[in-house]
Amino acid sequence: MMETSYPLNNKPPIKEIALDIALLVIGTLDIIVDTLMAYNPVGVYLFAILGGILFIPGSYYTRIAYYAYKGYKCFSFSNIPPM
Repeated sequence: MMETSYPLNNKPPIKEIALDIALLVIGTLDIIVDTLMAYNPVGVYLFAILGGILFIPGSYYTRIAYYAYKGYKCFSFSNIPPM
């Protein structure tokens, strides 16, 4: 049996997961506000870019944290980068 040369830390990183969820929520709200601002198109592109920049990493790392919590194969909390 082959053992890894580094310890596998599978404790949930609370601060990183909180930041990921905050990015996801703020990005989602920003995209919703962007769609509501489509009637008055002043600064719509700025909000669209900002919402995408916040939403994409937030959803990606929240998905990793959720799958690691549920115990899916090949997902662990060590896949989330430290702050």
